[in-house]
Amino acid sequence: MIAFVQGPVAAISAGTVVVEVGGVGMAVQCTPNTTAGLRLGEPARLATSLVVREDSLTLYGFADDDERAVFEILQAAPGVGPRLAQAMLGVHSPDELRAAVAAGNERALIAVPGIGKAKAAKLLLEYKDKLGAPHGSVPAQKPVAAGPAPWGEQLHAALVGLGYAPREADEAVTAVTPEAEAQAVTDVGALLRAALRTLNRAR
Repeated sequence: MIAFVQGPVAAISAGTVVVEVGGVGMAVQCTPNTTAGLRLGEPARLATSLVVREDSLTLYGFADDDERAVFEILQAAPGVGPRLAQAMLGVHSPDELRAAVAAGNERALIAVPGIGKAKAAKLLLEYKDKLGAPHGSVPAQKPVAAGPAPWGEQLHAALVGLGYAPREADEAVTAVTPEAEAQAVTDVGALLRAALRTLNRAR
């Protein structure tokens, strides 16, 4: 198992980060919150989980070991593969998921693309004794410094990556623009959660 990758960030795109490790570029699938904290050319260390399929080897990356552990627990439920588990962590932090499960909060799970009311109810039962209690305060999202890619493009790509149509993503970006403009430093993670709330209300 590849427990982590460490090295300079060679490339960042929607959902994928390439980290140079010993002269080899390792492509790692990451949530928008994780990619938002990385900078091209700067060193990074990502906890990783390797998912093996008959026709592919996919490396998923996380900000820390706790996020990786929750990712692996989430996949233990029937009907939850790595993509859906990653989408859940793209919408909620590990402690937010623990709190939602502990409180039986279906709406928190329904906020994840691909999870409806019936599936949310089943997952709450599946995870009840597996995720445990929240570890403490939810870590603050890492702010995103000004860079070559505007926050709107990052947010749009993240929403499309989570399964929303480009038109829906456009509308969500427009809806959260006032919140983005009010931030001293743009926090793409917070804007993503606000956009998802907007999209769920529209459905």
